[in-house]
Amino acid sequence: MLAIRLIAEPDQLDAVALPMRPGAADDASAAPVPTAVALPAEVADEAAALASMIGLTGRAGEAHRQLRPGSAPARLLLVGIGDGDEPGWRSAGAALARAGKDETHITVALPAGVSAEAVRGLAEGLLLASYRYRLGADAEAPALTGVDLAVAEPEAYQQALEVARTTATMTRLARDLTNTPSSVKNPQWFADQVAAAATDLPGLRLRVREPEELAAEGFGGILAVGGGSASGPRLVELDWQPAEATTHVVLVGKGITFDTGGISIKPVPAMKLMRKDMAGAAAVVAATLGAAALRLPVRITTLAPLAENMVSGAAFRPGDIIRHYGGLTSETTNSDAEGRLVLADALAYAVAELKPDLLIDLATLTGANAIALGTRTGALYSDNDQLADAVLAAVAAAGEAAWRMPLPTDYVEHLGSELADLHSAPTQGAGSVLAALYLREFTGELREKWLHIDMSAPSWCERDDAELTRGATGWGVRGLLRWLATFR
Repeated sequence: MLAIRLIAEPDQLDAVALPMRPGAADDASAAPVPTAVALPAEVADEAAALASMIGLTGRAGEAHRQLRPGSAPARLLLVGIGDGDEPGWRSAGAALARAGKDETHITVALPAGVSAEAVRGLAEGLLLASYRYRLGADAEAPALTGVDLAVAEPEAYQQALEVARTTATMTRLARDLTNTPSSVKNPQWFADQVAAAATDLPGLRLRVREPEELAAEGFGGILAVGGGSASGPRLVELDWQPAEATTHVVLVGKGITFDTGGISIKPVPAMKLMRKDMAGAAAVVAATLGAAALRLPVRITTLAPLAENMVSGAAFRPGDIIRHYGGLTSETTNSDAEGRLVLADALAYAVAELKPDLLIDLATLTGANAIALGTRTGALYSDNDQLADAVLAAVAAAGEAAWRMPLPTDYVEHLGSELADLHSAPTQGAGSVLAALYLREFTGELREKWLHIDMSAPSWCERDDAELTRGATGWGVRGLLRWLATFR
């Protein structure tokens, strides 16, 4: 991962990044921001002239690299910061990571009195946009390995940088887990990755239930979905319990390590990217690890129900009746609506045994999410206005996006079944809404303290875009960490 330092006096000036802000008038060119550290006198004048010459506006994420042969610095990178708020600096960091990918080292000359939020945003943008995942040979890896942030008082920004570094590290972990091909990634592999990561963080407790334990304890949904695979299902339970915690949050993440659709098999184009169907589990696990690394004073229990939804003689069938943890039964007429079945078990277990103050689940649950909200926005459902507002605010502050959706009572009748307590995949009504209403049935006495996010679309990105890189986005890690950090 890219090494970022805070320094007071630059010791390398081969390549210098200079923040640029929009001009005073609508049609004015970008202007360089006065910096906390001294640069050669001509640099600011040259940057202003260059901005006017090539039409730089200073908008957030704009970047230009200028060669200066025989001068110091030898390369000048002009980076727009827009309004200078945290999102603008995050965009600037992402643009700098790409514009400076051929450099080995860059010094960023920050303005005097720059805010801690700006430093955090800049660092997150740098670290997230420089992420790459590749298993084959890579002849085009970026040369950039180090960035120095030059400020007047480095110690004042150390905590902001540490939070940014932890947030980016855990987001990158979620991306790694999600990007890993399913030829490598099965439920046991995922559980092993969690165990390895948790070992490095004191205070975490981990339990992994294997198929025999799941059967003994009545996790019928997880067992049904995982029954068709040679790689048996698992339930990961990861607990962070600091002594000073006064609030207990349970996070649940859908962990389907590959989804064929089962007997209701998907067409090949829809199946190709189904290694990402465990992005919810990756997000909640990574957020919990991040909370432990930052020593956040909130108790977190994370549940990751893991299964591989395959086609075989042992696979569950359309029309089967599944008995979930706690006793509720589901009639399933579509084995490709499998994620809600494993989540139902985990939610019911959380309510009955963990009794948290708040219950949140993240899942790559429906394609309807993308139809309603596009590819960058998660669909958020909750009956709790205060909880919904707090999570939406945290997600927005983190640079992610979610939109609150309704839970209409007139749709509940579609969940009725002649054979079971619930129909898991009704064909009438809005798909994402019905999936949320189905999950709500397993929240029991915590119904008013539950929140669900359908994040199938924003879990993946088809092209580099700001701090996102092509592939898994790690969506949810940043938003959850922001929200968890509000418990003090």
